[in-house]
Amino acid sequence: MTSKRRVTADEHLLDTRHSEEWKQKASWRVMKIQAEFVEGFETLEAAELGDAIGVYGSARTPVDSEEYKLGVELGRKLGEAGFSVITGGGPGAMEAANRGAADANVKSVGLGIELPFEQGINPYVDIQLDFHYFFVRKVMFLKYSCGFCALPGGFGTLDELFESLTLVQTEKVGRFPIALIGTDYWGGLVDWLRKTMVGEGKINPDDVDLLLVTDDLDEAVEHMKHAA
Repeated sequence: MTSKRRVTADEHLLDTRHSEEWKQKASWRVMKIQAEFVEGFETLEAAELGDAIGVYGSARTPVDSEEYKLGVELGRKLGEAGFSVITGGGPGAMEAANRGAADANVKSVGLGIELPFEQGINPYVDIQLDFHYFFVRKVMFLKYSCGFCALPGGFGTLDELFESLTLVQTEKVGRFPIALIGTDYWGGLVDWLRKTMVGEGKINPDDVDLLLVTDDLDEAVEHMKHAA
């Protein structure tokens, strides 16, 4: 049986093809957006996370895969280093990192997002928030994390990665280490950044150095300590 696709709050806000009545309601959505910000700030302030690391990665990572095991180990090592762990709260790599954090007995946060097809919050989250708007969720990631680790992922991971990288490059945030876990997976992207973007003068050579690319989880965790 095929699940019925839901129209999300993001789609309501951004789609201009609907009726005039629908469009006229758009300005009132600011109240709903404001409420999401307030709930997010209040919940995460009350959680007293301390130093926290955001972990990105694919929701499609199989539980029985080496990538999943890597995510669990990363979450555990971050926890053992004294960090809380924040993910998107979904399955796959996100679940793995939350699971590792739970194993290390540190705070394990899931920032869920409303999607057309429900994916739900994984069972290893102990502090849960559910968002309707991607941009509100991104603010929570950035405000309450002091660094990011990216496991192999898809468009969502790239979106979060490059948003973070842009804010670091433009000095909108201060010390904010970013680590890409998996040289085989991320190496081609970094090569393209150096060859094409640097080569054509679109970014500076040292902009690429804002990224640590590694297979060594201990190195990644040590890199995160630069922000703590």
